[in-house]
Amino acid sequence: MYINLNTGLLDEATQISSPNCDARPDNSPIDLLVIHAISLPSGEYGGPWINDLFRNQLDPEAHSDFSEICALTVSAHALIRREGEIIQYVPFQQRAWHAGLSRFQGRERCNDFSIGIELEGCDKQHFEDIQYQQLSQLTKILMRTYPGITHERITGHSDIAPGRKTDPGPHFNWDRLRQMLIND
Repeated sequence: MYINLNTGLLDEATQISSPNCDARPDNSPIDLLVIHAISLPSGEYGGPWINDLFRNQLDPEAHSDFSEICALTVSAHALIRREGEIIQYVPFQQRAWHAGLSRFQGRERCNDFSIGIELEGCDKQHFEDIQYQQLSQLTKILMRTYPGITHERITGHSDIAPGRKTDPGPHFNWDRLRQMLIND
C-alpha cells in the first residue's frame, strides 16, 4: 500500500470522488490524523448510504434518519468498511470536510491541516479486527508520507469537537491502535 505523491491517492483503495473538498489554505502542512466513525442508517452497515452522503446524493426518502442529514456537504479522505475495504473520497493533499467546528492544541479549523479517516461503526459496537489492521497500515503510510503526523497527533473527532461529536466512541480501542503502530 502506498500513496501516489502526485495525485494524493492510495493505490489499494476504491476511488469514489467527493465534491466536498477544496485546496488547503496556504498549502498548510498536514500534521493531524482524525479518526471518525459513521454508520448509515445509525447502527447499520453496508449499503451505498455513506458513499451517497459524501457525494451529496443521499435520498431523504430512503430512511427516516436521512432527512436531517441529506443536505450536509461533508466528506472524509477515506472510509474503512467493516470487512476492511478502504474507499478514498478525497486526495490526501486536499482539504476534506470532515471535522467541522474543531480545535486541536489551540488551532482551530482542523480540516485545514488534518486527514480524516472514517471507520464504518458506531458508539454502541466494537470495531472489527480487519478495520484495526487496515487503519494501522494506512496510518503508518500517512505518518511516513506526512511526517508532521506523529503518534501524539492522532486523535478522535470527539477530541477536536467535544460536546458536539462522540466518535469514534467508547468501543474504539486506542491502546490497540497505538500498539499496532509501534509494532511493525
